[in-house]
Amino acid sequence: WKDILSIKSKKDRPKQMLFLSVDGMKLLLASIPTDNIAGRRDLAMIALLYDSAARVNELINLRPCDLHLGHPAYIVLRGKGNKNRSVPLQDNEVNLLKRYIQENQLDRQELQTEPLFRNRNGSKLTGAGVTYLLMKYVTSAHAVNPELVPKSLSPHSLRHSKAMHLLQAGVNLVYIRDILGHSSIIATEI
Repeated sequence: WKDILSIKSKKDRPKQMLFLSVDGMKLLLASIPTDNIAGRRDLAMIALLYDSAARVNELINLRPCDLHLGHPAYIVLRGKGNKNRSVPLQDNEVNLLKRYIQENQLDRQELQTEPLFRNRNGSKLTGAGVTYLLMKYVTSAHAVNPELVPKSLSPHSLRHSKAMHLLQAGVNLVYIRDILGHSSIIATEI
């Protein structure tokens, strides 16, 4: 048994990080219909997932009181280890969120600590629910242009996409680390 334990395990190559180009992200968001309330929720949610580079758990645990939509707009995300971080929001995302909040009457005081995004039954969305909704739009965007949007995409890929777009725009790695909520810059460099 000692001989067996002394055999070194083979290291697997790390998986390739999957992310969308800026055009791929635009196509994905454009594939979400806004002619119904569910589509408008999905657009606000998926755009926020990208814009804030949030983990799916951070997104589903968001409450209306975590949004600060005045100028400058930002959200407070509770990440790993229950650490909070503030992430700035773009104007387009702020407009989507304001419309979503107004349409769903989430600006009422008694709803400030309720989940921001809910499923059809009124319950808090799950990670699997967010993945299901995202894949619905990934499939339609992939049908339009398979070169820009791969066949399969996870919510975490939107986080990678945001990080890569910031890096390509010349944003300092330290700022990207802070937006992603990494405790070490080594994780961000990967």
